[in-house]
Amino acid sequence: MQFGYFTLSDNHYVDNRRSANQLIADILDEAVYAEAVGLHSAWIGEHHFSTLGVLSCPDLVLAQVAARTSRIRLAPAVTVLPLHHPIRVAEQWATLDLLSGGRVDFAAGRGYDRREYGPFAVSFADNQEIFAEGLEIVRRLWAGAEPISHHGKHYRFDDVAITPQPVQRPIPAYVGSFSRPSIELAARLGCNLIVAPFAAAMTFGGLRQVGELYREVSARHDRMPGRLMCSYFLHFADSPAAETAARARQVRYFKECAIAAFPGDLSTAPPSYRYFVEIVDRLAKVRPEDLSDNSVLLGTPAQITDTLKQVEAAGIDEVILYVNVGLKPHPQVRDEMARFMAEVAPAFG
Repeated sequence: MQFGYFTLSDNHYVDNRRSANQLIADILDEAVYAEAVGLHSAWIGEHHFSTLGVLSCPDLVLAQVAARTSRIRLAPAVTVLPLHHPIRVAEQWATLDLLSGGRVDFAAGRGYDRREYGPFAVSFADNQEIFAEGLEIVRRLWAGAEPISHHGKHYRFDDVAITPQPVQRPIPAYVGSFSRPSIELAARLGCNLIVAPFAAAMTFGGLRQVGELYREVSARHDRMPGRLMCSYFLHFADSPAAETAARARQVRYFKECAIAAFPGDLSTAPPSYRYFVEIVDRLAKVRPEDLSDNSVLLGTPAQITDTLKQVEAAGIDEVILYVNVGLKPHPQVRDEMARFMAEVAPAFG
């Protein structure tokens, strides 16, 4: 099992004195440092208008990471595909694949925050079908140098080929998923899959059940299942005081950042987001003592290793680690990244 760096650039906190610009500088430093400590990949999320996160252009930040590294894989987590024209997305990430020497992993999703859709004049209610159509176009444009045409419900064009062409054939593609329809779409298209453990536990029972569904649907469509990944929040805690502080930090993230971004009203949530209502209800009620290993790696290296052994047994190929969460100071983030690779990762070869 491999490990990567992950961030959603959360900065939407009460009385927060850290500027968006400072956090983005920290993220760039952390993503470059991820290669130095031996992490396999860097996954950077896309958010707009400071609703949850503050980093709107992961492709540009990852281009900087590419220029300063030579090995680490580079990925959005995720590109909110309905907010962008798929031709432009295909061009941007093919260009980064070229500049990085073939190190891009592309991940796409629908997002979950209606507030990000309005200014772009994109229908939040219809984003499931917009996403599916857009993802097929992106992958077709990467498949070869010959022009393609497309006449769908949301996109129409004739005789388009992109330049530059990607180095990888194909660029590995992932679908970021909280729901059954997204898992089934990934399987149908032959894409890899990224899931959040807490959503997997609430919706399906756990990571193992998600893997079983993904493989079952892949077989139904005569597809080979791809890589299965998940994200985890990470906090080292070697004392009761450190554990209390870490739990408080994580709960603050859920209540001040995550809840406001997720659809939480059955009367306004599109059908494809109804499951978020339960997630919001649970997060609104979460207490520090409620945090469990279905979403958070918290404790000593031995405790964290034990949890990840269960994740490995569930068939997960890579875990991306959300370390800089909840206003955790940048030096502490770097220390925990290095500590993870020195004290936990060796247990996984």
